[in-house]
Amino acid sequence: MASKPPKADPVQDAPQVTEPKHAAAGIPAIGHTLRIAQQQMGVKRTALTLLRVNQKDGFDCPGCAWPEPEHRHAAEFCENGAKAVAEEATLRRVTPEFFAAHSVADLATRSGYWLGQQGRLTHPMHLPEGGDHYEPVTWERAFDIIAEEIAALGSPDEALFYTSGRTSNEAAFAYQLFARELGTNNLPDCSNMCHESSGSALSETIGVGKGSVLLEDLYQADLIVVAGQNPGTNHPRMLSALEKAKANGAKIISVNPLPEAGLERFKNPQTPQGMLKGAALNDLFLQIRIGGDQALFRLLNKLILETEGAVDQAFVDEHTHGYEEFATQARAADWDETLAATGLTRAEIDEALRMVLASQRTIVCWAMGLTQHKHSVPTIREVVNFLLLRGNIGRPGAGVCPVRGHSNVQGDRTMGIFERPAPAFLDALEKEFGFAPPREHGYDVVQAIRALRDGDAKVFFAMGGNFVSASPDTDVTEAAMRRARLTVHVSTKLNRSHAITGARALILPTLGRTERDLQGSGEQFVTVEDSMGMVHASRGRLEPASTHLLSEPAIVCRLARRVLGSESRTPWEEFEKDYATIRDRIARVIPGFEDFNARVTDSAGRPGGFTLPHAPRDERRFPTATGKANFTAAPVEYPELPEGRLLLQTLRSHDQYNTTIYGLDDRYRGIKNGRRVVLVNPEDAQKLNLADGSYVDLVGEWKDDVERRAPGFRVVHYPTARGCAAAYYPETNVLVPLDATADTSNTPASKSVVVRLEQSAAD
Repeated sequence: MASKPPKADPVQDAPQVTEPKHAAAGIPAIGHTLRIAQQQMGVKRTALTLLRVNQKDGFDCPGCAWPEPEHRHAAEFCENGAKAVAEEATLRRVTPEFFAAHSVADLATRSGYWLGQQGRLTHPMHLPEGGDHYEPVTWERAFDIIAEEIAALGSPDEALFYTSGRTSNEAAFAYQLFARELGTNNLPDCSNMCHESSGSALSETIGVGKGSVLLEDLYQADLIVVAGQNPGTNHPRMLSALEKAKANGAKIISVNPLPEAGLERFKNPQTPQGMLKGAALNDLFLQIRIGGDQALFRLLNKLILETEGAVDQAFVDEHTHGYEEFATQARAADWDETLAATGLTRAEIDEALRMVLASQRTIVCWAMGLTQHKHSVPTIREVVNFLLLRGNIGRPGAGVCPVRGHSNVQGDRTMGIFERPAPAFLDALEKEFGFAPPREHGYDVVQAIRALRDGDAKVFFAMGGNFVSASPDTDVTEAAMRRARLTVHVSTKLNRSHAITGARALILPTLGRTERDLQGSGEQFVTVEDSMGMVHASRGRLEPASTHLLSEPAIVCRLARRVLGSESRTPWEEFEKDYATIRDRIARVIPGFEDFNARVTDSAGRPGGFTLPHAPRDERRFPTATGKANFTAAPVEYPELPEGRLLLQTLRSHDQYNTTIYGLDDRYRGIKNGRRVVLVNPEDAQKLNLADGSYVDLVGEWKDDVERRAPGFRVVHYPTARGCAAAYYPETNVLVPLDATADTSNTPASKSVVVRLEQSAAD
């Protein structure tokens, strides 16, 4: 039997600290994985469930979006993926009796870790206006409540429809269709908070807002640059791909303010030799100052331009636009400014250049370390410039590789979850479904919070996720949510968003990826798109956690029938009964999904998959405004740091995924039994008179002069870049101003927060 969830909220502000690790995975990862899984699922359920993760006849891991190799190991999952599966397939339950025992005010005092550990939600729950406890409600009454509140709106644009990245293609397509039939493009999603900067930069420069590489390209690369990314914690299965690339002769440069254990040495738990010895992955570690990446790539571009024969002139002449303007600005890059912006030495940059020039096939991978700054979009544009110079887009073993987090965040965007839809997509919807979709752009995440704050939005509906904890400026976000007339969350487990409610609130429990989905036409499967544009099926096998759960597609279809009524010509009842009918419509609306149902199964009718087309990768065709890949020129930017301040990046512990906290340890960084820590370079700590083990308040500084304070953090002397600090989110999201966003993409600038550290009253 699985253990019971904790009754008391554990102390989280007295962490134990040891030296950071210099290797990832291995035997400790196996032990930790099995221990967590058995606590949640028991021994038999653990074995049956984990062996189906990421298998062709199994279910897609609800964690990250890293693609599966063609030849899969029997244990095709990582430590954090196993934790995600365990929390979904847990035997723990959150019943109506739980809500009767815990008021909303009580839940609001609990940590995210404690809430998540309680288990799976079993019944739809309603918080009535003026009430202090959630109460069980029928599905029919829940949909009536939503319909009542939507009918009372002055405009459909007063409703917000948020989407988490775990939503399937089928559910996402139906969800955006419902919102647009209702009359709004208010479809904010988690992309707005993570890779929006990537999509903005890539759409402009190469014409497709997605990565251009496949898994096989990594194996063929001569050089892989991993910038602003920690695969060991956030995408652990990527380490296996990097290990294979190294075995094939690739070199790896990592660019990061923090040394990361997984890139130092990877102990592959899938092989005996890997577990014992492991493989060193880094060939060069560039410990860059936070936000200095644009300056680094700009200087490398200058040096490439100055090296005879280094530019692929034939590619530049045939396939690119804007080269001369870019080259003029790149040649003006200044060594002294670059060294100041990056904190690197001339010798380190020279060594990086040597490796770049020796490579005929280069890939640049990145994640939030590049996307969550004010100047993120020009930074990623500069990465594209770097690759275009040597013809490294549209060549096997080369290209851009933004590594997505949530397992279907890229697929949701492909399905139309976007507040600024392309006219061609809306035209296709109109032709297929016979209604006129709204053309005015909707709200992204930051704009949605402002709309709630200002009273311009009154209904908030979330398809998964933990919006309150994931969003910036926590106090502002929570106050904004409390101004709503109705907040609705489709969820599998409890999180803080359920305790920060509008006047009325609903929790709608849904099936997880691991669970069997039976509808009117029989057993269903759904599909997802991974970080490299591969679409494949996912089919759960476990019995649902409760007989009262509905699938996400069923929730959307029933909601649409209740809200839109007989005026809708969309066959919502047919969609709910048979998801293949949704896929048929997707095939007619979205390019690349032709013969969707046939291609997502093999010849025997078993789940399969296919690769979406990508014009720059497949045919060196760039569907931009110029018809070519665009070089861009922009001033070099990097954060300026006042005296006595540090530049803070928010990041994940190894024991969490996004805002889901699996445990209180960060094994690779040497943190145990705590989360309120701030990692500070020992030289900076000495200069600021911060003893290791002392406690401080983190105080954000922003031009609006509003005090944003995160109290009671233990100082940990840690080998981060000088002038930089790091602490976990969501605890530090309170420090990220709502208006501190990336230019163009409007992504919260969570990786470059100016803070001062004040002695804590707790010290």
